[in-house]
Amino acid sequence: MNLIIAALIVASYFICMRLSSSAISRFGQTRAVKPYRLKYISKTVSIALLVFHLVLLISALGFEYTQVSIFLSSVFAVIGVALFAQWSILSNITASLIIFFGFPYRVGDKIRVMDKDDDISGTIEEITLFHVLIRRGEELITYPNTLILQKGVIKNPGKQLTEAPEKLPETSQAEAQ
Repeated sequence: MNLIIAALIVASYFICMRLSSSAISRFGQTRAVKPYRLKYISKTVSIALLVFHLVLLISALGFEYTQVSIFLSSVFAVIGVALFAQWSILSNITASLIIFFGFPYRVGDKIRVMDKDDDISGTIEEITLFHVLIRRGEELITYPNTLILQKGVIKNPGKQLTEAPEKLPETSQAEAQ
């Protein structure tokens, strides 16, 4: 009986992979996303599906909770120490997923990131797994995905906020009448 359930879990993994791959492709086509970005997102989703189905498979095969918990606690302790130093990388990957599905700006859009210390404005040249590339004249600004989600972003900004508005020419009373 356990082997039948295990076979069903493996089959559901492949079905979920196919469905998620086609859903990501359709979503990417409707939003005109570049193929390599679709590849990044597909890999991330496939890893999440693999982990989920492995957990289901382990429980279906009848491993005892104590066996699994000792193994997983050892693995997570090692991974936790390794990933603690790399927390910003995980944050940027997560932010990349959020940007893929919900970011209202696309490659080619003119934006300005509301940063009080620096002027981060220009045209989005690329959105990668870890950062957004913003072109401003000859400069190429690399801005982390986590920061672009934390800051306000203005699309198609006109004049910079630091510029004073133009003064209207003063009119004399004779011109006003």
